[in-house]
Amino acid sequence: MADAVRAHPWTDHYPPGMRWDCELALKPVTRFLDDAVARWPEHTALEFMGRAISYRELAQLADRAAAGLRKLGVQPGVHVGLFLPNSPHYVIAFFGVLKAGGVVVNYSPLDAERVLAHKIEDSRTDVLVTLDLAALYPQMARMLGSTRLKTLVVGDLAEFSGAPGPVRAQLEGAKMVAPMATDAQHLRFAALLDNDGAITPHEVQDLDDIVVLQYTGGTTGLPKGAMLTHRNLAAASAQYFESTGGTPRILAEGGERFLVVLPLFHIYALSAVMLLGLRLGATLVLHTKFDVEAVLKEIAGSRISAFCGVPTMYTGLLMHPKARETDLSSLRFCGSGGAPLPVEIEQRFFELSGCHLNEGWGMTETSPSGTFTPAREPKRRAGSCGMPLPNVDIKLLALDGSGREVGPGEPGELCIHGPNVMKGYWNNPNATAEAFTADGFFKSGDVAKFDADGYLYIVDRTKDMLLCGGFNVYPRVLEEAIYEHPAVAEVCVIGIPDAYRGQSPKAFVVLKPGAEPFDIDALQAFLKGKLGKHEMVHALEIRAELPKTPVGKLSKKDLAEQEEQKRAAAA
Repeated sequence: MADAVRAHPWTDHYPPGMRWDCELALKPVTRFLDDAVARWPEHTALEFMGRAISYRELAQLADRAAAGLRKLGVQPGVHVGLFLPNSPHYVIAFFGVLKAGGVVVNYSPLDAERVLAHKIEDSRTDVLVTLDLAALYPQMARMLGSTRLKTLVVGDLAEFSGAPGPVRAQLEGAKMVAPMATDAQHLRFAALLDNDGAITPHEVQDLDDIVVLQYTGGTTGLPKGAMLTHRNLAAASAQYFESTGGTPRILAEGGERFLVVLPLFHIYALSAVMLLGLRLGATLVLHTKFDVEAVLKEIAGSRISAFCGVPTMYTGLLMHPKARETDLSSLRFCGSGGAPLPVEIEQRFFELSGCHLNEGWGMTETSPSGTFTPAREPKRRAGSCGMPLPNVDIKLLALDGSGREVGPGEPGELCIHGPNVMKGYWNNPNATAEAFTADGFFKSGDVAKFDADGYLYIVDRTKDMLLCGGFNVYPRVLEEAIYEHPAVAEVCVIGIPDAYRGQSPKAFVVLKPGAEPFDIDALQAFLKGKLGKHEMVHALEIRAELPKTPVGKLSKKDLAEQEEQKRAAAA
C-alpha cells in the first residue's frame, strides 16, 4: 500500500460501513468459481438464450475444458487466446485455461487483422478459442498460416442455448455461420469438453503470477499487453465488492441478477461484471451484443438488479421510444465507465429508473478499478468520476515535470498506486519503466484535479488519444492507415463531439497533386480491414493545406480550435 502519511481527504466521505484501509480478500482467480460452487451450487450462474447453467454445472464444464486444454499442451507458461462474444464459452474457457495453468489473452472482434496478427506474435499465443460465426472464425482461420497460431478450438453459439437445433438453423439461415475446416489445426469446442473432467487443477503458488494479458494502446497507441495478476484481479473485484457494500449492502450475496452486455473480452466487463458477479454468487444474464430494445425488455422481464455500461449505452436506452413505458424499477446498481459520463445523461436516467449511474474511472492497467461514486449519495458532483476505491492511492503531479504534487483545484497528471495496478507490460521493460514513477505510482496520462473533499475530475489527456464509445482510439493509428491511400499527401485526425459516442474521429486530408478527390464513404471502404470498427473515421474534410506549427508539424490544436469556432458559429 502507498505511504500512509499522505493525506487522503476522500476517506472522510466514504459511505457508512466502508473503510479505505480495509483488508481486501485476495485469492487466486480460480477460487472465485470454486468458492461460489461451495456456497451456491444449485444457484443459476449463467443464463443464455433460454438455458440456465448452475454454478455446479459451470465448474464441471470448466474442469472438462481444463482437461481438454491439457491434452493440447496447455500448462504454466502457455498462453491461450479467447476471441469470443458474451456466451458461456467465454466463462467456461476462461476458467478452463486458468485451471490448466495457462494464461488468458483476450482478443477483440473489433480489431483489424493486422492488430490481431501483432497480438498473436507478441503474446506468443499458440492456442485460441473462438466460434464458427462469420464475424469471427474467418479472421482467425487466416491467422493459422500466417502467424505462430497452431490450434483453433471452435465452438457453436447455439450449443449452450435452450434449443440448439432451432437456434443453429436460424443462424445458418441468416448466413451468420462460416464453414469450418476439418484438419489437425481445428478442434470443436464440444470435442474439447468430451472428457470426464478428472483433472488436478493448477495450484497457484504466487498471487503475482499472470492471469490475463490484456492488450491496450497505453499512452503511445502501440498495442502492449498489460500483465494482470491474480493479485490485481482479486483486488479489483474486492474493491468493487466493497464499493457496492456499505450498511446495508447495495448488492447482496446469492441473489443478484447481472445483465452482461459489456463485452467480456474487455477488462471492464471481466472484472467489474464477471468476477464481481461470481464473488456475489449472482446470475449473469449474457447478451452477445448491445441491442437497446432487447436490453430494456430483459431488465423489465428478468428483473435485472445490476447493469454496467458505457455512457453511449445509457444514451441509447434514454433515446429509445419504449424507454418511458419500460419498468426499470428492479435496478439497484448501475455503473458507468470507459468514458466521461455527461451530467444530463445521469440525471435523465435517474428520473427514468430511480437508479443513479455510478461513475468510476479506471484503465486496463489498473484492472480497471480506480475510483467510484458512492451509490447512495443523493447529490451527484457534476463532472466527477468519484473518489479512490479502498486501498487505492492517487496523487496528481504538476504538469511542468517538476515532480511536485499539486493541491486541490490544481490540474496534474493522475498517478495511481494500489494492489490493482498491473505488474507491467508484457515483454516490454522499457515501456514498463517509463509508465511508473520512482515511488511506484502508475502514470495514467490523464490530467485531473481533486476538489477539497477528494472527489476526482478528469479534465484532459496528456497523450493524443480519443475516447469513442468507451474505446481508446489513437489518431496516429488512423493516420498511418489513411496515409496508405495513394491519393493522400497529408492527413491529420482529431476528435469531434458525437452525441452518442462522445467523440468520433474526423480526418483532414491534403491530396497529392492531380489526385482525384474522394468522399467519406470511399475512405471508409478503403480503410475496412485496416482499422477496427471502433476506430473508423466518421467525418472527412479535404483541404488545400493543413495548419502547421512554427517547426512544420501538423497542428491538431489549430484544427480543434477551427472546428470549435465552426460549431459555435452554427449554434
